[in-house]
Amino acid sequence: MPALAYSLTLPAAPRSAAVARLAARAVLEAHRLGVVADSVVLAVSELTACASRFAPEGQVHLSLRYRDGAVRIVSYDAHPRHPHPRLAAVCDARRRSALRVVARLVRAEGGSWGTGAADEPGGGTRMWVVLPCVAD
Repeated sequence: MPALAYSLTLPAAPRSAAVARLAARAVLEAHRLGVVADSVVLAVSELTACASRFAPEGQVHLSLRYRDGAVRIVSYDAHPRHPHPRLAAVCDARRRSALRVVARLVRAEGGSWGTGAADEPGGGTRMWVVLPCVAD
């Protein structure tokens, strides 16, 4: 099993999705996980782009891990959870809509995904994708 645990902090900007794609592909190839590179890179790109749209003035934190036969991708952005239920529902619907590609990818690959409040000290939102993978 490859030991893979990387984190990256990017500006919440459109170019960050391209940087995240390049970094993820390099990490996966270096750890002999090229078999899932296309799927993981797509998920990384979509999560990064979505986080950048919801926190345009801040940063996006991205984590890429391999554990228990799966690649785990987690992104954090500073967009706070809305205290009002109606606003929170609208915001969650917008985020899910922005992640339609992720939903289809995860369904096709037999993985899982979701969003929720970040447990980080600054709060914000956490989005995650888990894709099953057998190392080369």
